[in-house]
Amino acid sequence: MTAQQATSVADGAEAGAGCDPATSVTKTLLAYGVIAGPIYVLVSVIEGLTREGFDFSRHAWSLLANGDFGWIHVADLVVTGLMTVAFAVGLGRALRPGLGATWAPRLVGAYGASMVAAGAFRADPALGFPTGTPAGAGEVSWHGTLHFVSGGIGFACLIVACFVMGARFGRDGRRGWAAFSRITGVLFFAGFAGIASGGGSVWINLAFTAAVVLVCAWISALAVHLYRRAAHS
Repeated sequence: MTAQQATSVADGAEAGAGCDPATSVTKTLLAYGVIAGPIYVLVSVIEGLTREGFDFSRHAWSLLANGDFGWIHVADLVVTGLMTVAFAVGLGRALRPGLGATWAPRLVGAYGASMVAAGAFRADPALGFPTGTPAGAGEVSWHGTLHFVSGGIGFACLIVACFVMGARFGRDGRRGWAAFSRITGVLFFAGFAGIASGGGSVWINLAFTAAVVLVCAWISALAVHLYRRAAHS
């Protein structure tokens, strides 16, 4: 075989690998994880900046599901939740076999499903938002209760997923990724515990918002990492 023929065969093998259907499906599913978090954060921030009476220091993003334009936030939750579920399927394919290949996808998928449920069961108006709502916490309806329950379950699952992935990366010798995953889990737990305590202070609300942005960034970064690995495998 000549050098030219050998190069031709190698090029053909690389092209065939790039067109492998299973790899293509995995990459597509992982790509949803890349964009889900940024879309959720971007849409929520734009809503918060443009909705009359919304205050980032006082109001949780979930309150944006109320009012005339509440459907935008509902759609944001449902669409990005479904993207996260798709990413969870890709996560399972990318991690298999090995530590975390079963539970990490299940936990992330549960978080995605909880986002869909949180959109279906909107939070109750409170703290003066939308405009005209009494300044207090207000009454909690059945759909408001289900919103909190679904969110709590999803957040808990995502926290555990961070530690599962931390263990996986630690076993693989990727100390930076292991630390990133564990720190994200700790900070997100702290933010969730603070908001769940019902303290209602400005710093607790802002800390929780920062924790949400951090965990969305972690999911996107994880998806990018696994996407690149799948592309080069």
